[in-house]
Amino acid sequence: MSVENKPGHDRSPEDVTVVHLMRHGEVENPDGVLYGRLPGYHLSELGRRMADRVAEHLASRDVVHVGASPLERAQETAEPIAKAHGLDIATDRRLVEAENVFQGKTFGIGDGALRRPANWKHVVNPFKPSWGEPYVDQVVRMMGALEAAKDAARGHEAVLVSHQLPIWIVRSYVEKRRLWHDPRRRQCTLASLTTFTFRGDSIVSVGYSEPALDLVPAHLRAGAKPAKGGGKAYGA
Repeated sequence: MSVENKPGHDRSPEDVTVVHLMRHGEVENPDGVLYGRLPGYHLSELGRRMADRVAEHLASRDVVHVGASPLERAQETAEPIAKAHGLDIATDRRLVEAENVFQGKTFGIGDGALRRPANWKHVVNPFKPSWGEPYVDQVVRMMGALEAAKDAARGHEAVLVSHQLPIWIVRSYVEKRRLWHDPRRRQCTLASLTTFTFRGDSIVSVGYSEPALDLVPAHLRAGAKPAKGGGKAYGA
């Protein structure tokens, strides 16, 4: 059923619209590669269970729009949610993972990457950051995706599947925090929901929930310290 045909979809400046930004589920990545925007990285069996769990959690919600990053792990996470509501997935490139010069490499805490001279030029400015897509650029594209989803689902709910860093950056912007940060302190666990509530066109609240938390390995949960050499923990 289209949004326009949903009962009571008369647009009003006071419409309350909910947009859930979901991080994808666990990815099959045995070598601990920072996969970034590389193609070919799919959900693991556990990741599919995470996606199914969130689909069950949202099954009774008034979801009329499901969007996702073009990367396989995001599309696969969105599939059971879209299916549960009889919707197609709207692919939105604005939801894609952040660019990173270390893409394709292992770059975890304790693996020696920061001691390699060739990498030093990429880590000189954590405020921009110098190793990848500027935080400000991520805010612009993610806010654009949020606004588009709000318009598509006005008066109802939308789910957008994206990646840890862009989700955390846009949340930080909305909550008026500095954009540069310690990656270990991001509150954005695998398969988590960062929920933006709009009244009309204004965001009035931000919430966070973890419907699949019991499926997430302890070292990959929000606030957990990555294990030495655990590059896998940095997949986003």
